[in-house]
Amino acid sequence: MTRLALGLIWLLHWLPYRWLAFLGDGLGALLWRFGRERRHVALTNLRLCFPQLSEMQRRQLAQRHFACFARALLARGLLWYASPERLRRLIQIEGLERLHASAGPTLLLVPHFVGLDAGWTRLTLEGPLASVYARQKDRHFDAALLAGRRRFNQPTLLARQNGMRGAVRALRAGLPFYYLPDLDYGARDALFVPFFGVPAATITGLSRLARLTGARVLPVIVLQTDRGYTVRIDPPWTDFPGACVEEDTQRMNDFIEEAVRAQPEQYFWLHKRFKTRPAGEPSPYR
Repeated sequence: MTRLALGLIWLLHWLPYRWLAFLGDGLGALLWRFGRERRHVALTNLRLCFPQLSEMQRRQLAQRHFACFARALLARGLLWYASPERLRRLIQIEGLERLHASAGPTLLLVPHFVGLDAGWTRLTLEGPLASVYARQKDRHFDAALLAGRRRFNQPTLLARQNGMRGAVRALRAGLPFYYLPDLDYGARDALFVPFFGVPAATITGLSRLARLTGARVLPVIVLQTDRGYTVRIDPPWTDFPGACVEEDTQRMNDFIEEAVRAQPEQYFWLHKRFKTRPAGEPSPYR
């Protein structure tokens, strides 16, 4: 079954992007209808983060998210098989000069918007990067995903279970680090820091890596458009790291929250962001 799905992804990469987007909207509607568990997770996240919206508004927002997610899923074939020329046309970069202006270690802060894989592929066309890689359960999909992410300029992919040592080495070697710190990885190496006003277990790696290596932080937002994707590289943060790790981690969550409010349908609401709770507090996903 996995090989059949991978073959379909390869076939789809020949289609014009507007056709992929159309198919993605249809797939998103199917996932919304039949993906009961993920639908519940998305609606729970939106209820916690946007209590001011009505139930109908949250459902409509979740449905738009499923469409965005499905579009990104079908676009995997483009990232894995399309020519560099086509990828440069489909994935635009704003602020690339900020990355090239790096005079030392650079942390790319990349929140989990649906286009983050497109951002990785496009930036690896410009030069080698480093990031963390989580092994997939299915070995065929794992091999395809790994090969797709390694297409250009021999990027460095590190196993998540190996901790921060590999990241420190990559940063000190001059590799920009594509860092995605906004999922719930459990209580280890995390602080409970508000995200949309809700205490969220948030890893402190951005602050710790910046302190260990002297890296500057470049925020990167990858947005889906009707014509492909836009990778926006914002100016480097000033006065970072700050007075303490908790302050830095709150600054990171505040930045991500602001970016999410601008394009809420494109943030990854299918993840149980609030799964890890303070002692004695029940899971909101029950």
